[in-house]
Amino acid sequence: MNKLMQSGGDISMSENKFILKLSCLDQPGIVAGLTTALASRGANILESNQFCDRLTNQLFIRIAFAAPAGTSKETFELAFKPSVDRFDMKLKLEDLSRRPKIIIMVSKFDHALLHLLYQIKVGWLNAEVAAIVSNHEDSRRTAEQEDIPFYYWPVTKENKAEREAQLVELVKETGSELVVLARYMQVLSNDLSNRLYGMVINIHHSFLPSFKGAKPYHQAHERGVKLIGATGHYVTADLDEGPIIEQETERVSHAMSSDDFVAAGRDIESRVLARAVKYHLEGRVMLNHHRTVVFSA
Repeated sequence: MNKLMQSGGDISMSENKFILKLSCLDQPGIVAGLTTALASRGANILESNQFCDRLTNQLFIRIAFAAPAGTSKETFELAFKPSVDRFDMKLKLEDLSRRPKIIIMVSKFDHALLHLLYQIKVGWLNAEVAAIVSNHEDSRRTAEQEDIPFYYWPVTKENKAEREAQLVELVKETGSELVVLARYMQVLSNDLSNRLYGMVINIHHSFLPSFKGAKPYHQAHERGVKLIGATGHYVTADLDEGPIIEQETERVSHAMSSDDFVAAGRDIESRVLARAVKYHLEGRVMLNHHRTVVFSA
């Protein structure tokens, strides 16, 4: 008899694990169709999340499940097809046996890069860094120590289009599914932002009020800001206005120096970026027009 488990359970190492993500208009019978298809293939549900946007009547579902060893991704895609056709679903199925590859881009400040590498090293982030790309040489030694290919691509107004074409080619060559801007201080073109929409995550400081330009933490200190923070978001053609994945703020005080602000900001940026990357790689983020649906663990 097939069993469907809504929460946890001991899973044999011989089983294959998958993540199912879908969106469609909310209608009766959607969940029944999915669970019936899963049960018919002997799958166990490990985690199930759903959300309906009442403004648009759009339903978002994420299901993590385990299947008997040897059950292929294609087997489940075939099982889900009747529901996909009936409800006009946008469905994506990910095989968790495959370790996702990412490209990390960085400039001079490497705190976010180092935090990502550490979280991958200790297993909190399940990813393989296919390459580190930088417009400065500062992180070459880090890449060499971690045995990660390093690409030094200085960017000028004249070669910007060429560098972005190289990045697109690198994404294809490595099979990377995510580009992480870990304090990469170059603005991507509108063309590249649109081409890689949903595949590029950026981190930036976020204050009330917002400070732009050089030394934002020093500006915040001069203005007596009481909260500093960071925002992890998908990159779009609208600078720093893409769909938000994760945010965090921290209270600061008049007793802190501008250097204290910078140190606190670096910590927040590193944590927020790592969580945003983790949510994406675990299939917990779904785009909902200019917003996101994030099913946190």
